[in-house]
Amino acid sequence: MIRANALHKAFGAKQVLNGVDFTLDRGQSLVVIGGSGTGKSVLLRCLLGLERADSGTVEIAGLRDPKPQALAAHVGMLFQGAALFDSLPVWQNVAFRMLRGPRRAGARALAIEKLARVGLDERVADLYPAELSGGMQKRVGLARAIAGDPPVLFFDEPTAGLDPIMAAVINALIRSIVTEAGATAVTITHDMTTLREVGDRVAMLHDGRIHWQGPAAEALTTDDPVMRQFTQGRVEGPIATLR
Repeated sequence: MIRANALHKAFGAKQVLNGVDFTLDRGQSLVVIGGSGTGKSVLLRCLLGLERADSGTVEIAGLRDPKPQALAAHVGMLFQGAALFDSLPVWQNVAFRMLRGPRRAGARALAIEKLARVGLDERVADLYPAELSGGMQKRVGLARAIAGDPPVLFFDEPTAGLDPIMAAVINALIRSIVTEAGATAVTITHDMTTLREVGDRVAMLHDGRIHWQGPAAEALTTDDPVMRQFTQGRVEGPIATLR
């Protein structure tokens, strides 16, 4: 369902991606981990076509090196900061893609249905993002991501900035939605709880490449020194740290 082949991306003299390769089968949930500045967000943007890789290819849902406009019908995205439109009420944020199309008449009903799926009742539909807590904004962003029932979902740091209870709620929602919909999902995170609760597979980005990948059950028990240092939060190890 998703294939990245030999992706390279540099910004000036800084090489960020240096030959990233991975494949993800239909219905699998992949969690991508790695230190700050290792290129996780750049990889995500290259997959979505928001950045063009210097070389290499991307294939998603049968589309090769798709542009964002072509990919939009196949992909749902939960941004790190929810990225809601402040000037639109919640229901219009959720059903944004339908507002100018022939399905506009059913947009509000669809939005309310998807809000219910993430645990928000109809009263939230007419509120504005500024009236919502951080956790509610994340859930609205999740409702928007699944509004078109896309076969592929991307989640960028879905629990960032949330308290442990709300983070657990978001993780549980993501896992249940991915399972029920049979969607293929890629989640970028630093959160080991998200790794355990959301992922079927894990890939670690290090030095511009996928350093390790395998089943989520093995990610926290592998003897690989880079993985052990990162997942256990150790200062000493092969990953350079500021001291």
